[in-house]
Amino acid sequence: MEKKYRILAINPGSTSTKIALYENETPIFTKSLSHSADEISKFDKISDQYEFRKKVILDAVGEHRIDLSEIDAIVGRGGNMKPVQGGTYKINDAMIEDLKIGVMGQHASNLGGIIANAIANELGISSYVVDPVVVDEFEDYARISGIPEIQRKSKDHPLNQKAAARLAAKELGGEYHQFNFVVAHLGGGISVGTHKKGKIVDVNNALDGDGPFSPERSGGVPVGSLVDMCFSGDFTKAEIKKKITGGGGLVAYLGTNDGREVQRRIKEGDQYAKFVYEAMAYQISKDIGAAATILKGDIDAIILTGGVAYDEEFISWIKERVEFIAPVKVYPGENEMIALVQGVLRVLNGEEQLKIYS
Repeated sequence: MEKKYRILAINPGSTSTKIALYENETPIFTKSLSHSADEISKFDKISDQYEFRKKVILDAVGEHRIDLSEIDAIVGRGGNMKPVQGGTYKINDAMIEDLKIGVMGQHASNLGGIIANAIANELGISSYVVDPVVVDEFEDYARISGIPEIQRKSKDHPLNQKAAARLAAKELGGEYHQFNFVVAHLGGGISVGTHKKGKIVDVNNALDGDGPFSPERSGGVPVGSLVDMCFSGDFTKAEIKKKITGGGGLVAYLGTNDGREVQRRIKEGDQYAKFVYEAMAYQISKDIGAAATILKGDIDAIILTGGVAYDEEFISWIKERVEFIAPVKVYPGENEMIALVQGVLRVLNGEEQLKIYS
């Protein structure tokens, strides 16, 4: 008889904290807790939000009469610690210190491991992170940028990319490490990853301006023109950074990062909105084609996932450009909470070896 585990998942985002309680892979309780700009602006640093976010989580758990004593493990979204291989990691002191410092950057996801560890310690149970945002499994060629002082970095969506790839592998009758996939995560940021036998060996830096433009990010832009903007005197460093992340892509062209709003405009006959939206699909398709060359055409499937993947017309624009390369599988949504839980279950059930952060 399959052993039942109760696992609490914690996923902090910039303006929300998602929590979920699962019994094995069955959700018992899910909640997205929104945080206003006024609440967040009170804190100078991400780490300063710790007590606030922890209290909000515990209050929500208490309101829904969840007995924490019945929980077997807690998993948090992995943040900006040192680069690691993909997998499930037990949270330890070294990880907590690096998350507090933000050795690879400051982001709300850094709080996932910190809060999970604190609550787990109070309960005397173990805490974990799964496929954190800094997963780095690059082959050496992928690190070369063309400027020796700049190294390409792996900053993408490994949690959802790997979860979608594992689902595709299961449908194909095997394990993730047996297949080659190209996986495109289509969300507020867009990453196109090359998955070679269970490792993401290349992917665009979806955070800092690389790859396709997305609902709110510029993607790769002509470098010379960007340099000219930087030294024009017309923009501050913060303004340029905003054009790359947060204020680029669809936001810059159409004033919205909501694909549903773009779809509405297209249905009402807005040809410019359709042109820009199709251009985003065009750039995604181009990166998928580039990823195919890394695998020398040996691809078992192209996988499309993330929130934008719910838009069937948008997906059709990509399919018509890439289906000649490999079959296309579509798994809409970000699926982060179940992916966190599944990572812990693989370890608890002895299907995967626990990794230690150092």
